[in-house]
Amino acid sequence: MDSHLELRRKHPSLDSPTSASQTAHLMSREDFSLDEKPPITPTSPHTDTSFFDLPRQDRRNFLLLVLLYFLQGIPMGLATGSVPFLLKSHLSYGQIGVFSLASYPYSLKLLWSPIVDAVWSPTLGRRKSWILPIQTCSGLGMIYLGSRIKDMMLSAGANDGSGVWSFTGWWFFLVFLCATQDIAVDGTHYCCLVTEYESLNRSSGWALTLLSLPNISYASTAQTVGLTAGHFLSYTVFLAFNSPEFANRWFRSTPSNVGVMTLSGYLTFAGWAYLIVTFGLAMLKREEKTKEKDSVMEVYRSMIGILKLKNVQSIIIVHLIAKIGFQANDGVTNLKLLDKGFSQEDLALTVLIDFPFEISLGYYAGRWSTAYPAMHVWCWAFVGRLIAAIIAQGVVMIFPKEGVTTWYLLTVIASHIFSTFTNTVMFVAISAFHAKISDPLIGGTYMTLLAT
Repeated sequence: MDSHLELRRKHPSLDSPTSASQTAHLMSREDFSLDEKPPITPTSPHTDTSFFDLPRQDRRNFLLLVLLYFLQGIPMGLATGSVPFLLKSHLSYGQIGVFSLASYPYSLKLLWSPIVDAVWSPTLGRRKSWILPIQTCSGLGMIYLGSRIKDMMLSAGANDGSGVWSFTGWWFFLVFLCATQDIAVDGTHYCCLVTEYESLNRSSGWALTLLSLPNISYASTAQTVGLTAGHFLSYTVFLAFNSPEFANRWFRSTPSNVGVMTLSGYLTFAGWAYLIVTFGLAMLKREEKTKEKDSVMEVYRSMIGILKLKNVQSIIIVHLIAKIGFQANDGVTNLKLLDKGFSQEDLALTVLIDFPFEISLGYYAGRWSTAYPAMHVWCWAFVGRLIAAIIAQGVVMIFPKEGVTTWYLLTVIASHIFSTFTNTVMFVAISAFHAKISDPLIGGTYMTLLAT
């Protein structure tokens, strides 16, 4: 797409900059200095850059983004995976359905994302104003839940499940904090590719300093790696170590009726990890101070204006219909395999083998999105994902009559890896594309709008 995208700018002086206005804007920045050579105007070249070829500052900031997204994945893996699984012994399926409401804030975060972009403290910075208090509240909330979770789960199932609403409320609040943190973290690193003078006049903050413009595609890689790892740890790994059968088989000589890890202990550990990272972020990570602000209503109006852009309307239509071809594969294939006799142990093994591929492929997808136009990469992966859906259907159809054999298990694993490969490349590529077109003045809202 043309780099001169149809974007709105809030400051008239920046829309039609004069020499004086550009000079005043640059000199007002905290990092302005006459002691160094003027920076080269950022561009977006398509170069294949590995992680170790990135500038040192980009490597450090990439790892910071991975860590922040990893923290988000921890409570989400619990709320959407482990806790519903553990509630099966306490609640009916209908009551577990009520608990699924706890994940709704992630779907509704667009409603308050303009507030995150518009309201912040100049003392702390545009993004740390939200990330620090939210992570602190999340950490304290998980420590509190860790001290009471066993009694709360028993209370949720008492009196025909009448306590499920209050239990759901606690997790709803925790996921709400994670969703709000996601808005703030999205806004820390996403830049927009605009005209040359706009590249020099964008607002200060992490939108400029976390990742340089040529390497902005690595932001979507950080999101994929961090969220996937956090979710995997809180879901697959936690349930394995929480299982008494798994612990007795691999770690104990004397059997016990409890796993190596309890939900209470895991929540407490995760809560303290949140607080430690938050303290380190507050002390060690500097965010450039800026006083540029939009009012909340201005950001809401900007969001509505974004929806009126023809290019945005086109990409929304693409998002709405793109998954039709492989939605059945994503939602039903594993269930059909289980119905035909594929064991849960073999499915768990498939997922465990699949995980390192998903992490490593996310890294390479980020490189490809840097070396080639992101939407080209997305289109290639889209075709591959349709092929993966056809292959998965064939794998289900050829289920052996004698049961699962070694060759069939390897076939299922290979099919899963190929499907994961295309899924991951699509996600990273479209996130990289969103990163390149998002306006950093309302970065969180812009990214949330496109992702939603």
